[in-house]
Amino acid sequence: RTLSRVSDVFFALAGANTDDVIEAIERDISPKLAAHFSSIYLDTALFGRVDTLFRARTALGLTAEQDRVLERYHLAFRRAGAHLDQAARARLAAISERLATLGTSFSQNILADERDYTLELNGEADLAGLPEFVRAAARNAAEERGMAGKAVVTLSRSSVEPFLQFSSRRDLREKVFRAFIARGDEGGAFDNKAIIAEIVKLRAERARLLGYETFAKFRLDDSMAKTPQAVRGLLDQVWTRARARAFDERDALQKLVQEEGGNFPLAPWDWRYYAEKLRKRLHDVDEATVKPYLQLDRVIDAAFDTASRLFGLSFERRKDITAWHPDVRVWEVKGPDGRHAGLFFGDYFARPSKHSGAWMSTLRDQEKLTGDVRPLVLNIMNFNKAADGKPVLLSYDDARTLFHEFGHGLHGLLSDVTYPMVSGTSVLTDWVELPSQLYEHWFERPEVLRRFALHYETGEPMPEAMLKRLLKARNFNMGWATVEYVASALIDLEYHSLTESDTLDVTDFEKKEMARIGMPEEIVMRHRPPHFGHVFSGGGYAAAYYSYMWSEVLDSDAFSAFEETGDIFDPATARKLRDHVYAAGGSRDPETLYMAFRGRLPTPDALLKRRGLADLAPAGDA
Repeated sequence: RTLSRVSDVFFALAGANTDDVIEAIERDISPKLAAHFSSIYLDTALFGRVDTLFRARTALGLTAEQDRVLERYHLAFRRAGAHLDQAARARLAAISERLATLGTSFSQNILADERDYTLELNGEADLAGLPEFVRAAARNAAEERGMAGKAVVTLSRSSVEPFLQFSSRRDLREKVFRAFIARGDEGGAFDNKAIIAEIVKLRAERARLLGYETFAKFRLDDSMAKTPQAVRGLLDQVWTRARARAFDERDALQKLVQEEGGNFPLAPWDWRYYAEKLRKRLHDVDEATVKPYLQLDRVIDAAFDTASRLFGLSFERRKDITAWHPDVRVWEVKGPDGRHAGLFFGDYFARPSKHSGAWMSTLRDQEKLTGDVRPLVLNIMNFNKAADGKPVLLSYDDARTLFHEFGHGLHGLLSDVTYPMVSGTSVLTDWVELPSQLYEHWFERPEVLRRFALHYETGEPMPEAMLKRLLKARNFNMGWATVEYVASALIDLEYHSLTESDTLDVTDFEKKEMARIGMPEEIVMRHRPPHFGHVFSGGGYAAAYYSYMWSEVLDSDAFSAFEETGDIFDPATARKLRDHVYAAGGSRDPETLYMAFRGRLPTPDALLKRRGLADLAPAGDA
């Protein structure tokens, strides 16, 4: 228990505020921790005791949660290989240790590439087209890197994407885009391709030792999806429609290029720039006009208020509690009865010491095994800081990301289980994104935006006409967004459908897979393999990146439960949602929990409808 607490704190620091010392410790301790946990889960005597209890469980008078915990522990021992002979167990332990080392190296290489790169913007010519909020973020990024008075683009997504949206300098867009997609793929000390090849081979070997043909089959055997075929079925159904939409979007953007006198075919670094122009033309909405209404502090208030209206939670800022960086904010969370429910830590701003992306984690999980232990929950973001004295303004996507990660946070804060093994987000990977993606729905509702989308200068709410245009444009560019995601999910599945005997050239494999699925050449997948941290920085989403789409099937249907009542804060539905989703953790099988909440299992129809893809036919060659 002490080791778990210490490691939770250490790895939170390693992700959010690392330095050379922490990185060296991480490289040293990761394989040692893997070896330690292997020594537990490969202990045949301990497994024998668990197995005896498991076989007799129907006679033990267990609660439903105890039965689930025993089942999960028994499965964990078997999936570790405790039932195998000594030689196989020794090899599996060695594989785990090596994978821990490789995953740490992969993650640190990405951070090193991101940390080393800046594109300096010199003078008005380099700043052409950039609105003031992008310029201010570029000046702030330069100041953080000891370049006061200058302006730079970094490889943080929150720096790259606005630059690609607004910069009228096509040559600079290309430079930034190429650097962004080349993270971990530049050759030299920080190149990740050899690491990927070894990780894939070791995972395939582990699967074979455990009796599976591929790692994908091993991984998905313990999931809601169950099989690679089920995953491909969902992804292919979405892919064909999204690809058709993306080709239509491409043609519209190419037409706009030509209308503006561009004598070039649309390239990946052009897509966001011309899409922003087209969105403005079609919907009279663009990021520059929306962003002043999305102040970070007001979006946080909106997330908290939604939790209050749904679940009765309250949030009190605790400035007396310090954390790992002065930017980190801490709130005490109280339940409907006014009692302490946990602490919530918000670390919202990008910095060189922080890994890119957005995530939720915990310093301590909720449990009742040793008393009423309340959770310590973190949300980590990478938003751009504003200039001194100015409010931080978010893009629409960033605001939605804040709601997404806070949905994960609520999964930890509302957890109400006895055993830490099934606390909070300790659930199957294709279930874990349901609470987060479901929470995004409330951000996109007029009932929430009317109250919290207030102009940072005037305090006026977003005009009703603008709000309607914004929500009407929600599915604009959805073909592109879906294609870039699904392509990443498909290549993840294909990597892990290889056997250990397959020879893997990472660059060649990517090219062949993109050709096989018919990837539009104007779009690059959201996460190219050399920086695909979800899959290669650890095992969390290996053969499981599809989980976001699988959970979207669930969340699209789940939110309909509120819409059907006519009240998106309906108390009875919210109570069922809390009891069977947010509070239940992994205490029961996900299908059982969803049935208890919704009364039935969903189909992909709600997902396709929400993404505006329901009526599209599959795309042919284009």
